[in-house]
Amino acid sequence: MRDLRIVFMGTPDFAVATLKTLVEAHYNIVGVITAPDRPSGRGRKLNESAVKTYAATQNLNILQPTNLKDDAFLNALKALDSNLQIVVAFRMLPKVVWSLPEYGTFNLHASLLPDYRGAAPINWAIINGETKTGVSTFFIDDKIDTGEMILQESIKIDSEDTAGSLHDKLMSLGSELVLKTVELIEQDSVKTTPQVDSEDIKTAYKLNKDNCKIDWNDSLTNIHNKIRGLSPYPGAWCYLMNIEDPVAIKIYKSDIEVCEHSFEIGSVISSKKEVKVATKNGFIIIKELQLPGKRSMDIKSLLNGYQFEMKAKML
Repeated sequence: MRDLRIVFMGTPDFAVATLKTLVEAHYNIVGVITAPDRPSGRGRKLNESAVKTYAATQNLNILQPTNLKDDAFLNALKALDSNLQIVVAFRMLPKVVWSLPEYGTFNLHASLLPDYRGAAPINWAIINGETKTGVSTFFIDDKIDTGEMILQESIKIDSEDTAGSLHDKLMSLGSELVLKTVELIEQDSVKTTPQVDSEDIKTAYKLNKDNCKIDWNDSLTNIHNKIRGLSPYPGAWCYLMNIEDPVAIKIYKSDIEVCEHSFEIGSVISSKKEVKVATKNGFIIIKELQLPGKRSMDIKSLLNGYQFEMKAKML
């Protein structure tokens, strides 16, 4: 049995679940690497990462480098004398960092690799209409999410899942998979499998304004999946042409109605209780929407104080 000295690297809530699991399993966490505190909000108050907040409650040694190749950081990292590094939702590591520990550096990724390598695997699995996804652990190499696989676990994507609900399921599943991976490394019984590349591998591209915009000329199912896959963050958006010039809105929840109709694509049809948008093969029924400068609201609440004109249109 190996005596593990672990450095954990992560930043958001997704990583906290794994760190907490390792702490509760009484593993020796000799250091935690997380993002520097960042100013946010109107007062530009410094906000610390979710991982830092949790690590502080456990009196863990915390490092917050701005530059992972900085000599001062590298010296501090070496001084921790770790023999295993675990990465969950952190940034890309230079070789001088990931090659440091004796037993390697492994990463938890929220997809069934080699599919959905990249920045937003949870979002793209839903956007692309997948019915299954999962989590993978692999040893880091010098490319992004390409290293030799250690373990993998799959999970069903329900038709009602959003990026938010799937995130929480994979966060729990991932923390369990990391624990199993650490146990294998501790017992010196890891058997890795090379990732097999093919032409039809799907990529988890970084989300941006362009790929988060709704194309109302797309199919009904694709539009609905995009809304699910970008909810609650960053949100699928489009322009609404109502009374004034077009304004950017976000749609967080929808349903579908498959039918034939004669409305122009993008036309908004509203009643006292419902708002729907015409697409090629039916309607997107909007359940939750956010107007500029307003909070997100369910449609019933929105219709209490907002009116869609007869010629309103989504662009």
